[in-house]
Amino acid sequence: MTRSTVNRVLLGLVGAVLVAGTLLVLAGGFDLYHHLGVTPPAHWPLTSPGQPVLSDAARTRWRDRGWWWPAVVAGLTALLLLALGWIALQLRRPAPAELDLPTPDLPGLRLRLRGAALAAAVQGAAVDLPRVTAARVRLVGRRRKLRLRAVLLLEPGSDPGGAVRAFRTGPLGHARAALGLTEDLPLDLRLQVTPTPTARQPHEKRTRRAPRVQ
Repeated sequence: MTRSTVNRVLLGLVGAVLVAGTLLVLAGGFDLYHHLGVTPPAHWPLTSPGQPVLSDAARTRWRDRGWWWPAVVAGLTALLLLALGWIALQLRRPAPAELDLPTPDLPGLRLRLRGAALAAAVQGAAVDLPRVTAARVRLVGRRRKLRLRAVLLLEPGSDPGGAVRAFRTGPLGHARAALGLTEDLPLDLRLQVTPTPTARQPHEKRTRRAPRVQ
């Protein structure tokens, strides 16, 4: 699920709750139930203009319970954490959903490539490089500020400089050619080396003492 889809779902839910609450307040404030001859349920909030949204009994119903205030604090804390997480998600640079491919020889033809497909192709090509055991590739930014972020896991004893050169001339070069970029594609590359497994030292056998003869 993409970030835009999550935003649409959250905004839709918040909008539906606000619209429903507004309609209930307007229906009670304008006394629409009485004018329309509709009898709302007994627990329905704000059924007449003179009725408060929350009665004294509703506001003080659970105040004498020991779990009430901890539950309120926990609920507000959860809402705050969700809001902070949503804000942090918005601050992250989004990955491009689709990219336009150049078609200079075929005017009028529009080709689009999914950003996830390009990242997967670059990742697969990176894994095929010598001394590379694993890779993780992600595209960030938009078309004019596109950036490639990659993490390569190298075998022990690998040459980091050689791995960087192989990645730039191989997978990165192919990605730049596929996008039709005339300049270099900005790259954030991180190298990690697989830790060498250490041989376990055999435990010394404990000599058993001979029984003492009395």
